[in-house]
Amino acid sequence: MKRILVQCGQEQIEVAVLENGKLVEYDSESRGIEQLAGNMYLGRVMTVLQGMQAAFLDIGLEKNAFLYIDDILPAHLDKHPKQKPAITDLVQVGQTLLVQVVKEPVGTKGARVTTHHSIPGRWGVYMPEADYIGVSRKIENEAERTRLKQAAESQLLQGEGFIARTAAEGVAEQLLAADLEELRRRWTVVQQLVKQPGKAPRKVYTDFGLLTRWIRDGFREDVNELWVDDKEAFGSIAAMVGWSAPLLRDRVRQFDTRAGSLFSVYQVDQQLQSGFKRKIWLDNGGYLIVDYTEALTVFDVNTGKYTGSIDLEQTAYDTNLMAAKDIARLLRLRDIGGLIVIDFIDMESESNRKHVLETLLEETKKDRTKNAIAGWTRLGLVELTRKKVKDGKQKLHVIRCKVCEGTGWVWSK
Repeated sequence: MKRILVQCGQEQIEVAVLENGKLVEYDSESRGIEQLAGNMYLGRVMTVLQGMQAAFLDIGLEKNAFLYIDDILPAHLDKHPKQKPAITDLVQVGQTLLVQVVKEPVGTKGARVTTHHSIPGRWGVYMPEADYIGVSRKIENEAERTRLKQAAESQLLQGEGFIARTAAEGVAEQLLAADLEELRRRWTVVQQLVKQPGKAPRKVYTDFGLLTRWIRDGFREDVNELWVDDKEAFGSIAAMVGWSAPLLRDRVRQFDTRAGSLFSVYQVDQQLQSGFKRKIWLDNGGYLIVDYTEALTVFDVNTGKYTGSIDLEQTAYDTNLMAAKDIARLLRLRDIGGLIVIDFIDMESESNRKHVLETLLEETKKDRTKNAIAGWTRLGLVELTRKKVKDGKQKLHVIRCKVCEGTGWVWSK
């Protein structure tokens, strides 16, 4: 059973995803404060650093945005050529560039931007200047992959690119064409705004708000129910679903707040607070320790109260198996990005090690954010990476703990 819950307060809108009653994803947006990722800006180059092969642009935010050379070179070009051009040959101080935010500002770092523009739709991602056709790796049927590529190829103009999303599997070509045409129309508007007179920096494209993004990206056939606790939001969501996914319209339901708050009824607040603690208990009595560093996130698996009933190897295997599933859930819930290292309990059996890794791989396939598992290291650790868009803690009402000088967080909701 998979549920999406939408709770609308006076100050913010919150979205929670439950799978069999367990909280697996959480997102929020303060009213009047938008997400930056996906927005496009006409920025001005302020600094070009040859030694870093990067430039910094003023896009109108508090801190200058970071533009790496790979995000200036043509999209899908070999990222490791023998000789890259000097960045000073590509951009100069004072030049204006149309860039798109791919990573939100985090801590002392400004936003990361790219010149590889893309506009996501329900069925695919339109890349106006990429000249490339791709299909989501989660679509494994080769015949379907070929069909989607041919469908996109028949609709694209010269120089355009398109990536079919996982949701496009089985979708009629007419719907794909309509989606592409709408995305192309948005890009045309962006180009018109860029040509209009006006000083840089300025914003020329805004990605959809929280609710629209979730209907576009998260409301799929595997969702059994979508509950909304606000009449106005319910009407908007029902209208969006009726247009984009009419077969799912009857799964959108309005929650009666007389029974209590939506998140309280489904114990979201309780799971949210426990899910962001440093120590996470597993169902069998084992536990995880989650530590953040500047470079990576570390998960340490421990047997805790679980003593097993057969031998040490079986006890470690059982705990690691349960930990693999919960770590995959926590990556989604906390929206952890970057390099992740997992210290599982040592196991002698190679088949047990293989099964734990396969379980982790299978569970991470549920993640809508791209990730890659590198496997076991020589020291018995598991390494993986997950695409970082923004700091998951930015979604929460937390403040830095003054007692531990910023290593902990205090819930302020």
